[in-house]
Amino acid sequence: MVGPDGSQMGVMTIHKALEAAAQAELDLVEVAASASPPVCRIIDFTKFKYDQEKKEREAKKHQKQVKIKEIRLKPNIDQHDVATKVRHALEFLKRKDKVKVTMFFRGRQMEHLDIGRKILDKFIIDTQSDGKIEKEPGLEGRIMSMVLIPK
Repeated sequence: MVGPDGSQMGVMTIHKALEAAAQAELDLVEVAASASPPVCRIIDFTKFKYDQEKKEREAKKHQKQVKIKEIRLKPNIDQHDVATKVRHALEFLKRKDKVKVTMFFRGRQMEHLDIGRKILDKFIIDTQSDGKIEKEPGLEGRIMSMVLIPK
C-alpha cells in the first residue's frame, strides 16, 4: 500500500485500505495487480487519468506516421507512361513516403515475366537519386512488387 504522499503504508487488508482512502477523501487504485501482494495506491483517480492521457498525447506528437504510396504498372506500359509514374514516385520519395511499385500480369503475360522485371529494373535506376530498395522485386501469384524508401 502506497499513501497519497508516496510513502509506504505497508501490507494491509482491502477493508483497511478502503478506510484509509475514504479518510483521505481520495480513491484506492490498484497499480500492480500481478505483484504478490498486489500494490495499491491512494490517489485522485481523475487527476491520475488526466496525467496519463496527457503523457499519451505528448508521445503521439513525437511519432512519425509512415505512409505507403502505391504505383501500379502493367508489362505493356509505354515508356512515356513509365516516365510519368517515375516522376510521381520521386515526388512521394521527396515527401519521405514509402513507395510500393506493383506490376500486374494478366493471362498470357505470365509467360513474359522478364519484360515486367526489365521495367521494374529501369524504375529502380530512374529513382536511385531519391530512393533505395527496401524490398527487392518479387513475384507473388500474378503480382510482382517491390518497395522503395527515401534516402
